[in-house]
Amino acid sequence: MPEARNIIQKIWDQHVIAQMDEGQSLIQVDRVMLHDRAGPAVLGALRESGRALAQPAMVFGTMDHIIDTHPGRGDDTLFKGGRAFIQSFRSGARAAGIALFDIGDPRQGISHIVSAEQGIVLPGSVMVCCDSHTCTLGGVGALVWGIGTTEGEHAVATQTLVRTKPRTMRVEFSGRLAPGVSAKDMALAMISLYGANGGAGHAIEFCGDAVRGLDVEARSTLCNMAVEFGAWTGLVAADDTTFDWLQGRAYAPRGDQWNTAVAHWRGLASDPDAAWDRSLVIDCTGMAPQVSWGTNPGQAAGIADRVPADLAVSEPALKYMDLRPGQPLAGVPIDAAFIGSCTNSRLSDLRMAAAVLKGRKVAQGVKAIVVPGSTAVKQAAEAEGLDRIFLAAGFEWRESGCSLCFYAGGDSFDSPGRQARRVISSTNRNFEGRQGPGVRTHLASPATVAASALAGCIADPRPLLA
Repeated sequence: MPEARNIIQKIWDQHVIAQMDEGQSLIQVDRVMLHDRAGPAVLGALRESGRALAQPAMVFGTMDHIIDTHPGRGDDTLFKGGRAFIQSFRSGARAAGIALFDIGDPRQGISHIVSAEQGIVLPGSVMVCCDSHTCTLGGVGALVWGIGTTEGEHAVATQTLVRTKPRTMRVEFSGRLAPGVSAKDMALAMISLYGANGGAGHAIEFCGDAVRGLDVEARSTLCNMAVEFGAWTGLVAADDTTFDWLQGRAYAPRGDQWNTAVAHWRGLASDPDAAWDRSLVIDCTGMAPQVSWGTNPGQAAGIADRVPADLAVSEPALKYMDLRPGQPLAGVPIDAAFIGSCTNSRLSDLRMAAAVLKGRKVAQGVKAIVVPGSTAVKQAAEAEGLDRIFLAAGFEWRESGCSLCFYAGGDSFDSPGRQARRVISSTNRNFEGRQGPGVRTHLASPATVAASALAGCIADPRPLLA
């Protein structure tokens, strides 16, 4: 009898080219995604070394990190020196012969969204990108991880990387989610329960009834937050939900190749008696919308809870966040609200927020912004009239990109005559200064962000969805 293996071991073993010294393996990399912040460095270093891409057709690029998201944008950007990055990436991609989803291209968008949207990443494949949130793509059942620019250069030159086999973890979400509770809440609950380093060194399979009930976009949100759990990566095994979502996408197999691929992908499920280095079970029954109160994603709690009173753990975070122990989270005033990022800017996220906002107005003095995750998402949302709901409510409707997920010396939440200090955001990180110098970020789902924008303070979305 062959040894039982979990899905991570199966995908890993299928990509091992050779065993190296000290327990490392030479791994086949199927596809590489580059973006405008790291792509110029990767392609520039390759050019300076006199080497060429091993397989240009397997390397893709998109404009997302540095570009402006205001309507009518061009190469000019609020990112210092950003225009040079954009133009360097464009010329480098052209010289290297890789497909580039440029400004104005209908395929443009955040790398971790367009890779799945275009069918570039597929179940059972290995893909890398110079970005820590590459794990997002585990939502389609792929083994993916973020790398640095040096590894990026190696990956595009050889289509390989040397890696140590990760430890494996199984995280089962049992039960069913209540209305108004989403994958973002599942992720924040997990990280708050087990800490921001709870998954350190592991590749995680997310499973269980609650996970199976999620669509591919929500699974991607869950996998996106694996790195905030300290994990190397996370994935959800592909199933009929995945196959239905991927079929017909631009770079996905077609015809007989599609049928062959699906038959192979079905065999990548974890064996029933497979071993794991660690296993967790989280019950979703009764789970409430979550919101962060501190300065890492593990410092979060249910919307009806209070700020923890354990000052030995939380005092530095509370000082930065200007909160006090025992203070209710609901009702904390906000200056701005942001819906966007590779975590929560897909069509389903925008629909969720729009359901809360429809027929209502953002509270006076709150700056509210929504940035679709890709041009395709933006166009689909506009076709459904979601943009009109956001605009009527008082949100800015932007072009796609990473935008205010992170502060890079450019865009800000500030309104004329008022500096935004407290933001509720659908992003993935609430570190000090992540969204601007001195900005205090509360992480939440798109529904909670929308409800809070209406109330002018942190608010539960469930009454507005009843």
